[in-house]
Amino acid sequence: MGARTKARKRALDILFSSDVRGDAIGITLAAEAKRAASEPAREASWLYAREIADGIVDHQDEIDEQITTHSRDWKLERMPAVDRALLRIAVWEILYNDQVPTAVAIDEAVELAKEFSTDDSGAFVHGVLARVARSS
Repeated sequence: MGARTKARKRALDILFSSDVRGDAIGITLAAEAKRAASEPAREASWLYAREIADGIVDHQDEIDEQITTHSRDWKLERMPAVDRALLRIAVWEILYNDQVPTAVAIDEAVELAKEFSTDDSGAFVHGVLARVARSS
């Protein structure tokens, strides 16, 4: 598994944890930063996970607007927390990270949705992200 794939999983953990606990992403990110400091072997995945989380914090309103606009009858707060986190990660990569091809961002999010969310989540995540990609 590549460093960016591991970083996406780590970012998913941060966003999911923050969401479920009702904490700001920055609070969860600070706690993860302390843990990461004691795990130098995981530094590569930590740096990109932090970039993702910081990017989502910086652009959350725009990211959430894209998700809401393209989710077709699904309110953001009604989505499973894992799907919401994955969509935020992938939309950030699609809109704000030129180093990640759109197809890769979508494929990674879909695979993580299949692994960690509901049976229907892979198709749902793919549909939303495909619409986001077409509009960007």
